[in-house]
Amino acid sequence: MKVLVDTSVWSLALRRSAPIHAGPARELRNLILDHRVCLIGPIRQELLSGIRDETQFQRVEQHLAAFPDLPVVAEDYIKAARFFNVCQSHGIQGSNTDFLICSVAVRNRLAIFSTDGDFMHFAKHLPITMHHVRKTGP
Repeated sequence: MKVLVDTSVWSLALRRSAPIHAGPARELRNLILDHRVCLIGPIRQELLSGIRDETQFQRVEQHLAAFPDLPVVAEDYIKAARFFNVCQSHGIQGSNTDFLICSVAVRNRLAIFSTDGDFMHFAKHLPITMHHVRKTGP
């Protein structure tokens, strides 16, 4: 199954201080090697927003260039709004981007890989599949 990788995982992996053997960063590397990673424009924008240093901005932009954006269509925004309403009715809050991620993942039959605990709350009420760091070794 292909995996829509959330901003939280990319951020960990692209930080200079994050060791590549750390769980989520290692898992992202494995997903990339398996050609299972998917990206959408709003995640790309979140990753690049706030990078003040132009050299670092260009470095992250170049890393992400290898991953074309999945199309986001009007249906995704409508379903994201429905997902927002469902979760809100259960007292669960999330960002518009988080619900758009859920919507795109459902439409494209993708798992979501995130270190953001909100997605585990969403999964209790939405038809999303979460991807988890796979265990390695004994």
